Amino acid sequence: MGLGRPPHRAGVPSYQPGELRPHAPPTRGNQVTADRRSHVAGARPPVVAMAAAGSSVVRRVEELGDVAQAHIQQLSEAAGEDDHFLIRASAALEKLKLLCGEDKECSNPSNLLELYTQAILDMTYFEENKLVDEDFPEDSSQKVKELISFLSEPEIIIKENNMHPKPCDLLGDELLECLSWRRGALLYMYCHSLTKRREWLTRKSSLLKKHLIDGISYLLQMLNYRCPIQLNEGVSFQDLDTAKLLSEGIFSDIHVLAMMYSGELCYWGLKHCADEQPENHEVDTGVSGASHTTQKEPLDFREVGEKILKKYVSVCEGPLKEQEWNTANAKQILNFFQHHTNQPRNDN
Repeated sequence: MGLGRPPHRAGVPSYQPGELRPHAPPTRGNQVTADRRSHVAGARPPVVAMAAAGSSVVRRVEELGDVAQAHIQQLSEAAGEDDHFLIRASAALEKLKLLCGEDKECSNPSNLLELYTQAILDMTYFEENKLVDEDFPEDSSQKVKELISFLSEPEIIIKENNMHPKPCDLLGDELLECLSWRRGALLYMYCHSLTKRREWLTRKSSLLKKHLIDGISYLLQMLNYRCPIQLNEGVSFQDLDTAKLLSEGIFSDIHVLAMMYSGELCYWGLKHCADEQPENHEVDTGVSGASHTTQKEPLDFREVGEKILKKYVSVCEGPLKEQEWNTANAKQILNFFQHHTNQPRNDN
């Protein structure tokens, strides 16, 4: 998906029921076009010869693939009809099973994990659409938790086996971004639904705060996987606007939308959870796209929201000014942040 017209409005509570949609799992080659001579998106070195860890990954991915395939079968039977995303997910898992059955010792953990991840992205997309169609029923909490768990599994596998210093070396930047985006966007849509339920908010504002913080964390993580491209490093671009976007760490429309979503989550946090006792929730609060420059610190809804929405407005009214991205609601939220007095402000 290129940096063009937004797939749907990115505003504050102006959506109609069912309008919010999870975005289809991105495919390779959907990033901003640029000839990167020293920065190749998703480039991975060959998997290092770590036989024990590699074998463990293969076994674990095969086990999880069987679980996912059984889950897909249940979903297909319940739907009563063929679904494109479930069919594609099932095909990926069948290929995974075939590769695992040929010779586990020679299987490439990176390839198998990528197949599993693509299948999970498709399978959960089907389920997310169903939740959106039903406007997240009252009993959606467990299903949302289950989907987050599925989408977290690839990263857990990498961390548990400690195969690479950085997860992107095994799975690639784009798929890691997809996993973080999908978890953040799911929680964004869920929280949007919850904020419309006043009775629920009076009883469970602390739970809403947890969902908000988790959603913000995933979206900021997605924005921080890749470093901005330095304009002086000999990279040729199609045009100056593209160069400006890449220098800001903006590689697709999803990066832009993630900024708006993060800002809205911060808005809901300050509006509905300002009276909650502060908890020790720490996230990477940098929004520049340079993961190596961020640090974990307690989340301040106003501080993070202002920072990321100012960048959103700057990008949309700068390099993307001809692409019809809406900044009106972002500016309304920024005004809300500036006039909100329930929390002390630290401008130092």
